Amino acid sequence: MQLQHRQPDLVEGSLPVFVFPTELVFYADDQSTHKQVLTLYNPYEFALKFKVLCTAPNKYSVVDATGAVKPQCCVDIVIRHRDVRSCHFGVYDKFRLQVSEQSQRKALGRKEVNATLRPSSAHDPPTPRPPDDERRREQPSECEFYEQTSYQAEPRPVASGPSLLTVLLGLVCMAALMLPTLGEQESTVPVYLHLSVNKKLVAAYVLGLLTMVALRT
Repeated sequence: MQLQHRQPDLVEGSLPVFVFPTELVFYADDQSTHKQVLTLYNPYEFALKFKVLCTAPNKYSVVDATGAVKPQCCVDIVIRHRDVRSCHFGVYDKFRLQVSEQSQRKALGRKEVNATLRPSSAHDPPTPRPPDDERRREQPSECEFYEQTSYQAEPRPVASGPSLLTVLLGLVCMAALMLPTLGEQESTVPVYLHLSVNKKLVAAYVLGLLTMVALRT
């Protein structure tokens, strides 16, 4: 009789969590650093579900703050700093990645990642992380973590079509093309409304541009 393989029962909080990098540094003058990526790796033989917590969730937006990692796979978690202000320079926030089994609610393991905002990468080179006692002075000994809501891209405004000015200009161009050309004899339209060939070419060109703009919108 074949015995079913079962993984050993894990004590809550005892499972090592593998996250890279271990610290996030954002620079105010470099927009490319305002988006960072945390990679969560699952080296185990069973799937994990994860949740991202943060001590300052209002300062950050996280793509996929909750999710799952297949066995021996990894996932990238995108974190954006959305409150880049000088009052946040040098403040150490923390992210906590909490993992558990798919079928259980208890947290098998957790890993904390520091995050800080610095003024400039050029004029303020990276400094070593402060000692533990200094960091304890900056933050309470027991940080409060809050659930980080998943980032959702802002919906793009629905195209409202061409503006009224564009429509009126298009109608004027169409009317100009319908008017008789200068020099035509048999026409009931007054002579002062007869247009030269050059003016009609300009009207046709403008109408073509307006049509292209309308199609793009």
